[in-house]
Amino acid sequence: MHEGHGFSTRAIHAGQEPDPLTGAVVPPIYATSTYKQDGVGGLRGGYEYSRSGNPTRTALETCLASIEGGTRGFAFASGLAAEDTILRALLAPGDHVVIPDDAYGGTFRLFDKVATRWGVEYTAAPITDVAAVAAAMNARTKMVWIETPTNPLLNIADIEQLADLAHRSGALVVVDNTFASPYLQQPLALGADLVVHSTTKYIGGHSDVVGGAIVVQDGEIGDAIAFHHNSMGGVAGPFDAFLTLRGIKTLGVRMDRHCDNAEVLAEFLAGHAKVAEVRYPGLSTHPGHDVAGKQMKRYGGMISFRHKDGEQAAVDLCARTEVFTLGESLGGVESLIEHPGRMTHASAAGSALEVPADLVRLSVGIEDADDLLADLRQALG
Repeated sequence: MHEGHGFSTRAIHAGQEPDPLTGAVVPPIYATSTYKQDGVGGLRGGYEYSRSGNPTRTALETCLASIEGGTRGFAFASGLAAEDTILRALLAPGDHVVIPDDAYGGTFRLFDKVATRWGVEYTAAPITDVAAVAAAMNARTKMVWIETPTNPLLNIADIEQLADLAHRSGALVVVDNTFASPYLQQPLALGADLVVHSTTKYIGGHSDVVGGAIVVQDGEIGDAIAFHHNSMGGVAGPFDAFLTLRGIKTLGVRMDRHCDNAEVLAEFLAGHAKVAEVRYPGLSTHPGHDVAGKQMKRYGGMISFRHKDGEQAAVDLCARTEVFTLGESLGGVESLIEHPGRMTHASAAGSALEVPADLVRLSVGIEDADDLLADLRQALG
């Protein structure tokens, strides 16, 4: 697939040429663990064992690399498996990482409870503030970890500025692009060294598969990721790869609808008497609005807001919605609502990354906007 083609053309065709044997336009699910060799070491297409490589996974990985503007893609069993592989492949005991002070709770848990036991240290810093990130770095800093927008506060990091800062010190830059998706944001083109995703979210898009991805540009980094991908084994299975690839085909049209709906709901919430603050990068009042406008195509489908009446009111609100489903995760076609402090970010309770107790997070789906508005209106009362 020619890289000069548009995003959605590549999403539908990259890595997905018609099957040469049958002409099938959808890559088949290769439900096999091993492959017949044509003599010892005579591999057909390089396949020997499905942890090391599987044609369905190859199709997904090729497409992921294309839509992120990278050279190599890697598909994992989950987003955290992908994140762990980055840490193992590129860091060593004694190394230091700067992470967002409002990172996803699972990412924080990985650094705080797993990586520290292995000797990797971290400092949490507000990634909206380049000077604060610089102050958090030290002589052992080997990586700056960025989420933008962050989960769940939807803060915006300037990828270009942070990449320049990190690279001047010889540190690598990882961008978790899960909230934006490759359709809205291209971190590699802005200077990032690696992009990581929970493909469970917008890339898969239908709440029916768990997965993760890494996309890289640099050959040496790619080689290190490839070695650990195989050696640690947290790979995507062929059925999961098939579902994720199917989701990618509609990523562009889905993201446009997510954004359309989120913009309507954010404006409604910003004017509601029960809402103390709305966190949505598309609002001109958002502190990261200008940076988001510079590096994102649109502003995404995630909204967080604080309830004026406090924590219990926020929890009660989550129980009153009817179209919005109370549940963790995000990025699917259906709208979800959750209370981060007691759900997705409970692992950060009591830490520097603890989220406000009155915060509600919305994953705005692709339903009819009028129905979503009516649901929030009745739930807020």
